Amino acid sequence: MSFDPGTPHYFLNPHFAAAHGPGHDVIDPGNLLPVGRIAESTSDEITSVITAVNAAQRKWKAVDAKSRAKLLHEVANAIERADFRHCAELMTREMGKPYPEAIGELANCAPVFRYYAEMARDDAGKVAGTTQAGSFQFARYEPLGVSVHIMPFNFPVLLMCWTVAASLACGNGCIVKPAPATSLSTLEFMKVFSALPDGLIACLPGGAAVAEALIASPQTHAVAFTGSVAAGKAVAVAAASNLKPAVIEAGGSDPMIICASAPVDIAAAGAATAAFHLSGQVCTSAERIYAVDAVHDSFVAALAERARQLRIGHGLGRSEIGPLVSEAARGRVMRLVEDARAKGARVVTGGRIPPEHERGWFYEPTVLTNVTSDMAIMREECFGPVVAVCRVTDFEQAITAANDSAFGLGASVFTTVLEEAMEAAERLESGMVWVNNPLIDNDALPFGGWKNSGLGRELSRQGMDAFRRSKMVIIDHKPVLQDWWYPYPDDWFHDTGGRKHV
Repeated sequence: MSFDPGTPHYFLNPHFAAAHGPGHDVIDPGNLLPVGRIAESTSDEITSVITAVNAAQRKWKAVDAKSRAKLLHEVANAIERADFRHCAELMTREMGKPYPEAIGELANCAPVFRYYAEMARDDAGKVAGTTQAGSFQFARYEPLGVSVHIMPFNFPVLLMCWTVAASLACGNGCIVKPAPATSLSTLEFMKVFSALPDGLIACLPGGAAVAEALIASPQTHAVAFTGSVAAGKAVAVAAASNLKPAVIEAGGSDPMIICASAPVDIAAAGAATAAFHLSGQVCTSAERIYAVDAVHDSFVAALAERARQLRIGHGLGRSEIGPLVSEAARGRVMRLVEDARAKGARVVTGGRIPPEHERGWFYEPTVLTNVTSDMAIMREECFGPVVAVCRVTDFEQAITAANDSAFGLGASVFTTVLEEAMEAAERLESGMVWVNNPLIDNDALPFGGWKNSGLGRELSRQGMDAFRRSKMVIIDHKPVLQDWWYPYPDDWFHDTGGRKHV
């Protein structure tokens, strides 16, 4: 069965099947028109899929690493050959992402499959120095079974590929629970997995109830989650109660420091991108900027000018700023801006619904100043096109203020002083630090946060750790009697008053 966005489906490789749960329309946040329909996966569908993926995984784990890598490279080939225009358009219409960013996200998925295909071939365990002669002692990695992937709406396909590629490379089967806001584009993308064995990967649309059922099942064995802190904690608790490993990426409120030595024009351009990319709906968006007093005013002026130049509109048009994903998302942004304004913050630019875009969930790129640490926008994740700029005396005060947060995902610095760059890399309390180039990732380096921003890591060698387990093996290739085996010789015992003690 082919995939029709107008009819609810789920996916079990390589086929789409009609979904029979309660359905609802998917609404374009840019014009509030229907895009298609999705349905909540039923308990029977969930059970059937879990059973099928487990059956496929039992065969997949027996495939040698070279053959497994070859099939993952075929997935990468399929991604590189695919015409993703329809999938990108679905993503734009589902959640508002500008089309160039949607097509770019899809095109960037192939490398992670190639990386993990070869990483799993290269890293199958460890030979240890032996504890005794005549013994071969080593650890080997083995798959866990079936992993559950609970995905966000902002990068629904790329972030799925980050963990799915790692899990498949380790020898697992995968079940994807896409974000309700981006289920259509996720389902459309699943076609690239046709080279894999039947039943090895599945996609089950639905909300929290589907995620809960997948985590609770005794036939799933690991969890990957990206989303809010509250949901991340719930997922971590549910996984832990079943002793399942979980990698949790729970978002943040990333700081950026603008040092006195920073080239203001470059810093403003980088800050505008870091703050407003995808309308600020990026986990690593720069939400709190600490500008040193010497450059504060010129930086704010340059940043505000950059913000005013950004084009607002539907993602299928010529625009950098699309709508927020939902009315509730925009409502949260408006609440935080109004709270800051009421407490004395100044709106330099933006701070309103654009008059020419009253239909849809649009909000102007917004720059705030005169912000203080007691404002909610400095404590909560905004996840919208708003950045708060705080004046600080010097680099030391900036570091202290940047670390004064419950979050610790990423942090950025603009400076031309090597000492400041190195100090920032060492002292910022976050899982990632960018100097003069925010938001960059690397398949070979770990992605993840500290504090409330999550547990575990995606990407790099560490990205496989949630999806494999180790087994210690001791092989004595020349069997001999060991001197510590029973029975103990008499001279091992100590005679104290006629009693024998070991």
